[in-house]
Amino acid sequence: MNSIWRYGLAVLGLAVVLTGVVLVAYLHGSGQGPDLSRTRATANGLFVVAIRPQSGAVRVGELQSWQLTLTTKAGAPVEYAAVDVSGGMPRNSNLLPTSPQVADYLGQGRYRIDGVKFSMRGWWQLRLTVSAAQGSDSVVFNFVL
Repeated sequence: MNSIWRYGLAVLGLAVVLTGVVLVAYLHGSGQGPDLSRTRATANGLFVVAIRPQSGAVRVGELQSWQLTLTTKAGAPVEYAAVDVSGGMPRNSNLLPTSPQVADYLGQGRYRIDGVKFSMRGWWQLRLTVSAAQGSDSVVFNFVL
């Protein structure tokens, strides 16, 4: 009877290890995982963008408001920019189930984005296109939930 339990535990342990390996491979693809930083320079370097959920935590299945802070590369706040928000899951082509939009300009280069919702666990991206007096540029943020 002891040998059956040992065999069962060994099989269970192997299954857990293999599941972890498959999950890591899925999330990291070629060995490099997505950049999960919440502050990034835009693609052409015109702006620096920081983003965070107002509640402090990214939640699955809940509508959330996020705060976006937008500065020039020199650190000056970008006032009254037009920001387009889109996104989805890059691995399976799911789009965001909502249409997030900038709802309010809070001053000092800070904006409130309403309507962000991640409908399931996995790797998500938020894509922001910023148009301001300095020009237009874009940035992509990655989230693994």
